[in-house]
Amino acid sequence: MYISDQSSGKSKAASPLGAYLAASVFCALFGAVYELFSHGVFSYWMIYAFFFPLLLGAIPSFLLQRRGKAFPRSAAADCIHGGVAWLTVGSIVQGVLEIYGTTNPLVKAFWLTGAGLLLIGWLLALTAEAGYT
Repeated sequence: MYISDQSSGKSKAASPLGAYLAASVFCALFGAVYELFSHGVFSYWMIYAFFFPLLLGAIPSFLLQRRGKAFPRSAAADCIHGGVAWLTVGSIVQGVLEIYGTTNPLVKAFWLTGAGLLLIGWLLALTAEAGYT
C-alpha cells in the first residue's frame, strides 16, 4: 500500500474543522490576554469572540463530517468562511472599542457584512445541494 492510495473510493477532502477550532482557541487566548492587560476593564464582545468560529464554523463542520458529507467547496464555502471571519473580527473590534471606552457606528458594517455573507453562503449551499445550480 502506498501513501497516495485512493482505493477507499471516498474523497478525502480537507475539512475546515481544524481551522475553525484553531481560530476559536486563538480568539479565546487573545481575549484572555487582552483582558489581562486592560486594567480591570472588560468587554463581553472580546471575551466571547471565540463563539463565532466555534458555533458557526466548527460545529457545522463537525456535524457535516459525522454525516459523511463534505463542507461545500465553492462560492458558498467562501461566503460562509468570510461571514464567520467578519463576525469574529467585528466582535474583537467591538470589544477593543468598549475596553477603550468609545463607540463607533462603523462597527455595524462588520455585523451586516458578516450576516449577509453567511446568509448568501447558506442559501448557495442549500440551492447547490437541492440541484438548483
